[in-house]
Amino acid sequence: MNEKIEIIGLRKSFSGKEVLCGASFAVNTGEIFSIIGQSGSGKSVILKHLIGLLKPDSGEIFVDNIKYTGAEESTRIDIGYKFGVLFQGAALFDSMNIFDNVAFGLRRIKTPEKEVRETVTEMLEQVGLRGVDDKYPHELSGGMQKRAGLARSLALKPEIMLYDEPTTGVDPITAGAVDDLIIRMRDSFGVTSVVVTHNMDSAYKVSDRIAMLFEGKIIFSGSPDEIKKSDNHYIRQFIEGRADGPIRASD
Repeated sequence: MNEKIEIIGLRKSFSGKEVLCGASFAVNTGEIFSIIGQSGSGKSVILKHLIGLLKPDSGEIFVDNIKYTGAEESTRIDIGYKFGVLFQGAALFDSMNIFDNVAFGLRRIKTPEKEVRETVTEMLEQVGLRGVDDKYPHELSGGMQKRAGLARSLALKPEIMLYDEPTTGVDPITAGAVDDLIIRMRDSFGVTSVVVTHNMDSAYKVSDRIAMLFEGKIIFSGSPDEIKKSDNHYIRQFIEGRADGPIRASD
């Protein structure tokens, strides 16, 4: 498979504390790649580097074999358009109805209004939200808000979707529906996906490969079956959710 994303030796410190200590991994085109690890381990920091919100202290990021880190602004903008993001809290605009939320990115790039309407309608149908155009975010459940956020990202036809804790804060049935959507986006649109999650049931269900981030580095990358069979003490403690073991509970 061709590599869609490659991260090499990524390092990032905040206030003198190194959060990423040379993290390296690659994501293949069209796969769902999940990153697991403790709270505060740097999973979301990796996502923020991918969408350009953070610059690494050192290390390199390549997208479609083009160097993203340190590239010319025009190159970074072009690469940035390849990404869609589903934030943990959906990040919808409270003052806009759902139609205008989903249309927001399309209108920013001056898409003709007829195309905006067609695309928004299609994306809302894809995520199972037909008929909610005129509703506002506060009128929707948490799960519906996440689906609306996904529709907004998909409206721009990203090649890569980044999911930041997509099943956090929703009930198990809704979490299962979100997992199904992640898989459907891959199957229907060929979207390459990076999923940051604590939810092992979700990771097992959606992932082609799972990577574990520990002490700022990727200590494992493999299929769900391979991680289940791992005899690494850190991995076993994390996936089994045990308090006893080499990993200390987060503060």
